[in-house]
Amino acid sequence: MKSMITFNEDFDSNSVYVMKIYNAEVSKVWDYFTKSELLDQWWAPKPWKCETKNQDFKEGGTWLYSMVGPEGERHYSLLKYGEIREHRSFDGMDAFCDENGTINEDFPQAKWLLGFTGVEEGTKVTVNIHFASQDALKQLLEMGFEEGFKTGLNQLEEILD
Repeated sequence: MKSMITFNEDFDSNSVYVMKIYNAEVSKVWDYFTKSELLDQWWAPKPWKCETKNQDFKEGGTWLYSMVGPEGERHYSLLKYGEIREHRSFDGMDAFCDENGTINEDFPQAKWLLGFTGVEEGTKVTVNIHFASQDALKQLLEMGFEEGFKTGLNQLEEILD
């Protein structure tokens, strides 16, 4: 049985809060969020797929990846990692970019904070995403972010089960 996903937008603080519990150990869930070969298995909502171009999971490192559509179209993103607390949390700045990681200023950047907590049921993952403005938050939501992200999180649950 799929666990619920909490997804709340807060337009007063220009942020999104997401929470989901996985029936798996923290270290295993952590790996699926921090290792490109595992991220590529679930990060993009099907029929799209995620392809990592390169990843350096360390403070100041980056993850450059693309979402590849069914017609072969590609949309690149770059996550620049901030603070990493092994098996507990990490944060980073996320932005749309080109295949070389050059940020596209026409789209909003967002600060992500991901937390991993051991709970009786397994692992609680929390995602706090903060935007520079209400308009930036609305722009991402209008692009279908909520549905796409929920689909990806549920795909991860299927893999972990």
